Amino acid sequence: MEDSFGQPMKNLEAAKRRIEELRDLIREHDRHYWFEAAPQISDQEYDQLYRELKDLEEAFPELIAPDSPTQRVGGAPLEEFAQVTHRTPMLSLDNTYSELEVVEFFRRMLRLLPRETIRTVVEPKVDGVAISLFYREGKLVYAATRGNGTAGDDVTQNVRTIRAVPYSLEGKAPKEVEIRGEVFMPKKVFQKLNKERESAGEILFANPRNAAAGSLKQLDSRIVAKRGLSILFYGFGFYNGSDLRSHQETLARLADWGLPTHSKIWIAESPEMVIDAIKALDELRHDFPYETDGAVVKVDDYQQREALGYTSKAPRWAIAYKYQAERAETQLLSIEVQVGRSGKLTPVANLKPVFLSGTTVARATLHNGEEIRRKDIRIGDQVLIEKSGEIIPAVLEVLVERRTGKEVPFEMPDRCPSCGKPVIQFPGQIDLRCTNVECPEQVKRRLEHFAHRGAMDIEGLGEALVTQLVAQGLVKRVDHIYALDETALSRLERMGKKSSQNLLDAIEASKKQPLWRLIFGLGILHVGATAARELGDFFGTLDALRDASVDELQRAPNTGEIVARSIKDWFSDSNNRALVEALRKHGLNFGGGKEEQVDDKLMGTTWVITGTLSGPREVFADLIRKHGGRLTSSVSGKTNFLLAGSDAGSKLDKARGLGVRVVNEEELRRLIR
Repeated sequence: MEDSFGQPMKNLEAAKRRIEELRDLIREHDRHYWFEAAPQISDQEYDQLYRELKDLEEAFPELIAPDSPTQRVGGAPLEEFAQVTHRTPMLSLDNTYSELEVVEFFRRMLRLLPRETIRTVVEPKVDGVAISLFYREGKLVYAATRGNGTAGDDVTQNVRTIRAVPYSLEGKAPKEVEIRGEVFMPKKVFQKLNKERESAGEILFANPRNAAAGSLKQLDSRIVAKRGLSILFYGFGFYNGSDLRSHQETLARLADWGLPTHSKIWIAESPEMVIDAIKALDELRHDFPYETDGAVVKVDDYQQREALGYTSKAPRWAIAYKYQAERAETQLLSIEVQVGRSGKLTPVANLKPVFLSGTTVARATLHNGEEIRRKDIRIGDQVLIEKSGEIIPAVLEVLVERRTGKEVPFEMPDRCPSCGKPVIQFPGQIDLRCTNVECPEQVKRRLEHFAHRGAMDIEGLGEALVTQLVAQGLVKRVDHIYALDETALSRLERMGKKSSQNLLDAIEASKKQPLWRLIFGLGILHVGATAARELGDFFGTLDALRDASVDELQRAPNTGEIVARSIKDWFSDSNNRALVEALRKHGLNFGGGKEEQVDDKLMGTTWVITGTLSGPREVFADLIRKHGGRLTSSVSGKTNFLLAGSDAGSKLDKARGLGVRVVNEEELRRLIR
């Protein structure tokens, strides 16, 4: 066993250090990928890190931890969505970039099933978002993301906007069926969307996969409807029928029900045939309307699948082969530096346009100044760029032998390109950051988060209006929105008297939002909506949260050391403390008032909400909490009430099975009257 520097792992301590380092790296890249829709490395680089961690944990099993990335499937469920427990866990597939490993995968199955002919199906690996749809009596009940493999986000309303998803299955459908598929953004739609975002000065999506994931995370399904998502189905999660004996029969049945499936698959009965199919797919995949980053090889016969079985994370009867990253040579024309919401400065290369992986590429990420120095990247260089899994291309290396002497070295700016203020580099960090609280680019991103429906819920204060407010100099910090008036708003496009007053009313109403929404709206790293609510309930006031020590913060429910230190660091910043005091002067709810709980009519009761209600789910959640009730995401024996709207799914079945009282909106109102 060797570490990343090629030196033998001499002892347990060295392995432990490397394992911890790899876990931190993978978690950081998971955060960029799943929550920010902005991956920083290619799929292949990520898989190399993951493989190294997995190998080390196999060599030192005593170092395996329950929270290791290798013990999880996919990303954690989002806090903004209700959770759905899958009827059958959504496992991920083992994957490889090696044809030899594909051959060994097939031969291993032959050893497990001697004297049997194993037929496999080779199909495109759609580069999208795994989804599970549940139909009852042929009617769509709910749709959920993979989540952690056991439970995922309830994205039913968003999936209903996808035209390829039938609300009712055609023909004779089973009583209950869970169908698995992949939501994707067609390539042409993705290109159009990014052109629109670029024209509007918005951050571009890294690739169609992240655009699809970001769309499914939208809380407003009207936005999702405009994104043009599509879907392909490839199998079942739960199906209690015995009439289907193979994967090919399943694909045919899905098509009979009106569900879109792959237009092209290959049948292979030997390792050599599998490799030929993978190569044939590689030649065709750029003609598909969706992005593909590989091929999936599956055993066709279901009895053979059962005989081969599963590991804790993946089936033994399937493997995903990923194509190697595609590369091209071009010239680096210039380097610009972008400023993110947290103040991070990211250099981006402007390239001489080159055709790569089915698209014309003109930009590539350079990640940070340290990478530019390490690779000695200069303006005017001939460079080799790489595009893996349709991620934003990265500069792989400089073709030093092609230099003419006219190339110009590049240094990261010592001042922010957005506001001109000095930038700093915190100890132990590679990135440069602008810490100016009034930096226009940061203000825009912070204000969008603050006004978001899941935070302070300021209706009308969307992306376009935020851009205008910052560009006109009307808002230089988040708290400045509370000083706006009709005269100031009249300077903006499409802001008449009525729309101005509506916005001012919404801003004024936000002052009464509960404490947890303010905590979430502040944008503290690692503090999501659920954590904000728990912190608000535990500390009672923003001042108590601000003054708490790291040890005191860790006493709050589900608050570990990383979150605690992040909170402490945020409140230790003088700019953030000034923001808090400014918000206090404007009269925002800092907690401690009686408005947090109206009465105790629901005190001691535990509630779960499911289905489609007449208003946002959070409105009903707040109503229950204000009367003393407690909310949880899943039904259990400790649940007292299930508030059920239309299209209630598995939670309703489970509640009835456990004897939990099910109420509708009117019954809830009667309980608190």
